[in-house]
Amino acid sequence: MNYKNELISIIKSRSYQCSEEPVYKLASGGVSKFYFNMKKTTMSPDGMSIIGKLVFEKIKELGLSPDGIGGLTLGADPIAYAVAKHSYDMKAPVQAFVIRKEPKGHGLRLPVEGNVEQGNHVVIIDDVVTTGGSTIKAINAARDFGLIVDAVIVLVDRCEQNGRQNIEALGCPVHDILNIKDFLL
Repeated sequence: MNYKNELISIIKSRSYQCSEEPVYKLASGGVSKFYFNMKKTTMSPDGMSIIGKLVFEKIKELGLSPDGIGGLTLGADPIAYAVAKHSYDMKAPVQAFVIRKEPKGHGLRLPVEGNVEQGNHVVIIDDVVTTGGSTIKAINAARDFGLIVDAVIVLVDRCEQNGRQNIEALGCPVHDILNIKDFLL
């Protein structure tokens, strides 16, 4: 089975919309001819299974051995969980973690939740990158928490608004599983 093609098919059927004119308002405030609502893919059993495998394989292909994988809640959460589960099945466990948009107002007030600690090497994950804003926020929060960010992996790079370049300006290499060209064919 070609997992990448299967993921493209799932995303096209559940999460991708396009139009002739730029009608989709983006989180960045801009508008685009295409839109990805990745939660319908990343939160589905088949999507999670394929995503966990593809992202784990990308980590291994890059020669990385992170202690954890995570990113800004909500987009990163199901991806991190899928990778953690698959990594466990492959007997090479990678911990999932979540970066809150705002630290909790009670308890320990942690900005990062999960089994990671200062000095751990991590991969930041995101579902879609446009400007890179949420990924950059995740990188900064992870670093402030004392994590060492080895790389960023995104499921879909929209190849718009310099997202990849904005993230790489922080010294983090960015790798995608898919990009917009996979959907415009």
